[in-house]
Amino acid sequence: MIRRMLAFRTVAGLAALMLLAAIAATAIASTATAVAGDWEGTLDTGNGTLRVVIHLSEDKDGKLTGNLDSPDQGATGIGMTTITYKEPDLHFEIASIGGSFDGKLTKSSDAIEGVWKQGSGSLPLIFKRAGKSK
Repeated sequence: MIRRMLAFRTVAGLAALMLLAAIAATAIASTATAVAGDWEGTLDTGNGTLRVVIHLSEDKDGKLTGNLDSPDQGATGIGMTTITYKEPDLHFEIASIGGSFDGKLTKSSDAIEGVWKQGSGSLPLIFKRAGKSK
């Protein structure tokens, strides 16, 4: 009788742990999904403006991948080397151009407000979902 109770408790405990792991995995995946998609922004350099477009997607493991386009400079598909998103904070780096971005997803999830850094300079940058009015 005692062995059955212990076995039942062990099985119940393992089932609870598996359920918690599944819930955590779903929460992580849905968090990344919040920023997945295409985003557009404009950098004011002081000498003009540059449009910047980022494309963020989620791979099969829930990890974010992405690249950046700079249409005014004719540059497309510049790969992001690091991307982290922990709601509401988004950070990405692009080693090939020495650039990085740190921003926050707004509560309405329609913009990411932050700072673009490249070399020794930094500029405010707001990304809005592509296709939405600005």
